[in-house]
Amino acid sequence: MIPLSVRNRYQCVVDEVAEVCEQCGRAPSEVRVVAVSKTVGPDEVADAAAGGAVDFGENRPEQLAARADQFPALRWHFIGHIQSRRIPEIVGASVLIHSLYQLRHAEKIDRAAAAAGKVQDVLIEVNVSGEASKSGATPKEAPGLVRAVAALPRVRVRGLMTMAPQGDAARAEAAFRGLATLADEIRATLAPDEAAAFTELSMGMSEDWPCAIACGATIVRIGRAIFSESFEE
Repeated sequence: MIPLSVRNRYQCVVDEVAEVCEQCGRAPSEVRVVAVSKTVGPDEVADAAAGGAVDFGENRPEQLAARADQFPALRWHFIGHIQSRRIPEIVGASVLIHSLYQLRHAEKIDRAAAAAGKVQDVLIEVNVSGEASKSGATPKEAPGLVRAVAALPRVRVRGLMTMAPQGDAARAEAAFRGLATLADEIRATLAPDEAAAFTELSMGMSEDWPCAIACGATIVRIGRAIFSESFEE
């Protein structure tokens, strides 16, 4: 069997996302696929873009900035650990930062966004599962953090992000449902303009995105299902 190209695999993922959305009674337009390109080269990025991919995710600031320069027509998401000294670089290249969970970083993002003449969209990362190996605010900390970050003039909180436990479908589903419930609770406490912007749930990866969509994901972060020939669901 001839292996599928990156563009074909991307198109297959998009078709599968649409099918799952329809099964859940959701419009496919409600879910955005972010192609996680952190392990591949520019040729694979170009091939995915040729297949219709627009949103890409990177976890290293230097690669994010380089890719944004090389592919300025694409939308670049930062999905990695935030290093304080790299925040100007991240802000300069990102349409959306998925991994904010410290107020001190939010304050630096606010200053960097002001210097760049932009309002930076962010998601608050929440460690719903409570795993020690994962970063993020606790569900108890998240509401206060969202309100504090939303008060910054150059930062717009668009929603929440989580990473589910791997290899345990029941725990993954619990994490996704927990994030969706938390988002609803937080939204109810926000000012009308803040609540109107607070619409995104970034959750679900190559192994578990169908469950995430069923639980309300608006962004799924998919890498191996697009870029790896050996990936099997």
